[in-house]
Amino acid sequence: MATIAIATKRQNRKPAPLTYFLGLVFVLFIGILAFCYAVTKRTNPVYLDERGNPVSANSGNSSHH
Repeated sequence: MATIAIATKRQNRKPAPLTYFLGLVFVLFIGILAFCYAVTKRTNPVYLDERGNPVSANSGNSSHH
């Protein structure tokens, strides 16, 4: 009978405020990661050589003089 009373008390317990805070931090972190991923997928980077001239990103020219 005592175990039934303990189980009933556990079911009525509310989560601690820290649980909500950590959940909010987790959701915010995932949101920031998703935003950064979306932004980086839209970028069109321009690679520069040693002299500052634009180089095609698809040229595959990795030779060093």
